[in-house]
Formats: sequence, structure tokens, C-alpha cells
Amino acid sequence: MALVLSATGLYGLLSFVVSQRNREIGVRMALGALPKDVLRLIISKGLGLTAAGLSIGLLMALVAARFMSSLIYGISSADPLTFMVGTVVLLVVSFLASYLPARRAMRLNPLDVLRSE
Repeated sequence: MALVLSATGLYGLLSFVVSQRNREIGVRMALGALPKDVLRLIISKGLGLTAAGLSIGLLMALVAARFMSSLIYGISSADPLTFMVGTVVLLVVSFLASYLPARRAMRLNPLDVLRSE
């Protein structure tokens, strides 16, 4: 459930950012930016937000695992495999949530964007 919530939140945030930056993206494309540059711009924004959230989340999870170690049986409270799998899954989901708004931004026609305002 948390994974769906984080993916939905990131997708919504990046969709909003792309819609607010349509004019800037149109100007960039009119001045010669390639669609792959726009794709890289949007995806790097999404992955940057994810990296910040992951670093804070992993730190908090390690602290919480210390306090909850008496409730966990059979594995250590700081199981590295669990943390790595969770991190990789979140990175993949955040990439996909970033890719959809980035793909929409790549398809912008600079003339239409610049004419609209």
C-alpha cells in the first residue's frame, strides 16, 4: 500500500511540475534541446526526490528496527537484504512514475506552447 501511495504521490507531483514548466520546456526545445534532454531533466528531478526520501526513510527504518528488535523473530532487525530489495523496488517504481510525465513533456510542441501564452 505504501508503494502505491508513494508512486501515486510522485507521479502527481511530477505531472504538476511538468504542467507548470510547459513554457520553460517549450523554450528549451525551441532553443535546441533534444527530447532525451527533457526526459533526463524530468527523470533526474523524480529520482532526486526519491533519493532524498530513501535516505531519510532508511535512516528512520534503521532507528526503528533497533527499537523493534525484540518483536522480530528469525531475522536480524537490520536485515540488509530486506533494505536493499525495498530500496531497489522503490527506485524502479519511482523511475516509472517519473517516466510517464517525462514522456508527456518530450512530446510537447514548442510552437504550440509558446503560442498559448
